Amino acid sequence: MNAAIAGRVPGGRGVRIHHSGGQITAVEPYPQAPRRWLLPGMIDLQVNGYAGLDVNGPDLTPSVIHELVRSEASCGVTGFFPTVVTASEDRITHALAVIAAARYEDTWTRHAVLGVHVEGPYLSSEDGPRGAHDPTQLRAPSIDEFERWQAAADGAVRIVTLAPELPGAADYIRHITGRGVLAAVGHTSASPAQITAAADAGARMSTHLGNGVHALLPRHPNYIWAQLAETRLTASFIADGHHLPVDTFVAMLRAKARRRRILVSDSVALAGAPAGQYRTPVGGVVTLRPDGRLVLSGSDLLAGSASSLADCLRWTVQRAGLSLRNATAMTTYVPAALLGLGDRGDILPGYWADLAVLSSDFSVTQTIVRGEVVYEHPAR
Repeated sequence: MNAAIAGRVPGGRGVRIHHSGGQITAVEPYPQAPRRWLLPGMIDLQVNGYAGLDVNGPDLTPSVIHELVRSEASCGVTGFFPTVVTASEDRITHALAVIAAARYEDTWTRHAVLGVHVEGPYLSSEDGPRGAHDPTQLRAPSIDEFERWQAAADGAVRIVTLAPELPGAADYIRHITGRGVLAAVGHTSASPAQITAAADAGARMSTHLGNGVHALLPRHPNYIWAQLAETRLTASFIADGHHLPVDTFVAMLRAKARRRRILVSDSVALAGAPAGQYRTPVGGVVTLRPDGRLVLSGSDLLAGSASSLADCLRWTVQRAGLSLRNATAMTTYVPAALLGLGDRGDILPGYWADLAVLSSDFSVTQTIVRGEVVYEHPAR
């Protein structure tokens, strides 16, 4: 069935988007388009959970993943990477198997879950770089373990975050890169030379740059400067107003070319929950403060993000001063290009008709997946 939707793409140009069979068939100028923003469906490379749904929970089932797909759609996210964090191999492979089963069961889930991001367990054990990851489960990179992950996930592991200073890291990066997996630097205390060696081996991303770091660093050299300077690394940022101060965020963006910067939510299951103290599978007892900052209880250490990718997009425009066009690229085109997703991240004929409709204040009012409205804000 042929259908169309009209609005304004980032930059302000009015368009009418025609779609059929789930794909965009034509995009035509439409100066009289209503004043609502039409964005490509957003892509989030780091989703630990949302709205009470936890990818790393002990009771993970395929139904949790299906519900997570629906919850992410309410945030304008039409493609994402469930993120499995540091744990025993049994816990990791169980989560991967559940996600694989969920993708097999449901067409929408298979369309939305673009792969799995495994963050850890090959991370620095030092306080600061370790973040909220379980220190008892940290270990050196293992190619054999990676292959067991892929077997459990039916090949769905697409991103692995690791610390490149660990023994065997360079060989590990070369191996997974050769298998089509994106190797990312994160939760690291690496020297600049070790950052360069990781990029030489094939690493192409920095995971939530500026977080998972020591409280104090040498002025120079240090691993933040090294990653900002390394042109082969695309930097992801958590732009929720808590993980990075606005001046730090803006300065980091200016150090990276536009095609080398991405927004991620790093959202956890407590995203959208009321303020209070909670016990979680990752991090233990945590506190969600009234201002939305999620910390390990009794400290100021962050325990993940309580924001959605749409929240991060809005903060980037309203507080950091980026244009909607540039901020949108960080949630759509750039992550799609980095992961080789040739049918997403833009509004072009032949691409999936995945769209996020935003109001003038950048709130998500409607989400369209393969031409079908899957979410509509009840007040609209």
